[in-house]
Amino acid sequence: MSRASMPSRRRLLALVPAAALAFTLTACGSDAAPVVSADPSAALDTETTLTFWTWAPNIEKTVALFEKKYPKIKVNVVNAGQSAAEYTKLQTAVKAGSGGPDVAQVEYFALPELAMSKRLVNLKEYGAAALEPKFAASAWSQVAVADGIYAVPQDTGPMAMFYNKKILDELKIEPPKTWAEFETAAIKIKESDPKRFITSIDPGDAGGVDSLIWQAGGRPFQQKDASSVSVNLQDAGAKKAADMWTSLINRKLVDTAPGWTNEWWQSMGSGQYAMWIIGAWAPGNIGSTIPETSKDWRAAPIPQWNAGDTVSSENGGSAVAVPTTSKNKAAAAAFAIWLNSDPEAVRSLSANGLFPATTELLKDPAFLDQPVAGLGGQKANQVFADSSANVGKGWQYLPYQLYANSVFKDTVGPNISTDINTGLTAWQKRITDYGNQQGFKVTAP
Repeated sequence: MSRASMPSRRRLLALVPAAALAFTLTACGSDAAPVVSADPSAALDTETTLTFWTWAPNIEKTVALFEKKYPKIKVNVVNAGQSAAEYTKLQTAVKAGSGGPDVAQVEYFALPELAMSKRLVNLKEYGAAALEPKFAASAWSQVAVADGIYAVPQDTGPMAMFYNKKILDELKIEPPKTWAEFETAAIKIKESDPKRFITSIDPGDAGGVDSLIWQAGGRPFQQKDASSVSVNLQDAGAKKAADMWTSLINRKLVDTAPGWTNEWWQSMGSGQYAMWIIGAWAPGNIGSTIPETSKDWRAAPIPQWNAGDTVSSENGGSAVAVPTTSKNKAAAAAFAIWLNSDPEAVRSLSANGLFPATTELLKDPAFLDQPVAGLGGQKANQVFADSSANVGKGWQYLPYQLYANSVFKDTVGPNISTDINTGLTAWQKRITDYGNQQGFKVTAP
């Protein structure tokens, strides 16, 4: 999930005239039917109103830049809910053939399901494949589903370790570079105050556990073809991550608590939690939710399983897609591409708290040297950019990940305080049974 905008819970197409966009965005193919050539330059010069479903914070400011540049296009920004709430409405609208948006923000985990069920336009038809070099590899890999490109990356969540510097300094603890050092730090933090934990883990958050498995080398979900998937939540990486976190939890070094509640934020602000392992979008949440202690927080690379490694993973992030029911596909595709690849647009999105997906901004010295207000002015973007560049390859989501995430709390959740592996085994069975019931051929060890 993209959490940059979650309530107390969570790009490089040059600025060119519309005529030049025509070359970049000309339709070039369709999986479903012979291509009817669309002319995006004409679309941008034609009176059109687009409806854009999004929850991104302050995105109206970026949309205003687009409307100023292309004054014949009016974009109505609608917050139709976030995550499952939005996708349920989107699926209903597509099935009905009306009532949906022209453009929709979609989290990476939900893209395969929406794309493979033919609810999203293949943006290869509008030249989107040419954008690949402009985006971080980890972001692009999430929008490239099967043989199509079903969205334009907007933001990402490369993992980092956020820590309370005041606590670590008091205890003379250096930010741990490995998970073994993380365990040692956890013991020292607990010894300093029995009520303290090094961090917490959310028993209802599938994405959080997925990110830890991903960084440990696990690849539990793999789609072989349109109807065949494999699920192995006990592969080497999954088991390694589950074993470590189970041990930490059983020794009361790590808390198990629902995240994003008032109580959870109070624990963050009071020093009960010394760290937070999460995506690079987190500083805005820290700064806005616990402003009185945010100056004490800093970012460091996520701990490694092997000393000297630099492997990371993602947590959250989203892209912008065009539903198949849009009556303005060419204009919608042009808007989605501009919004997420135009340099001015990308900087605007970044200023509003979204961590960039574009390589230009991730390598921009001005961006990398920018003090991060929510982290006491630390120039943390270099940490996040390095994490983005080192995301482990090969991660995939299920073509029914929405369902899988919805039953995490009923399978892994009840077991998270005793044995995460038991929970992962129960989750795998539920996922496998459901997939087979839905007509997929699901294989599992």
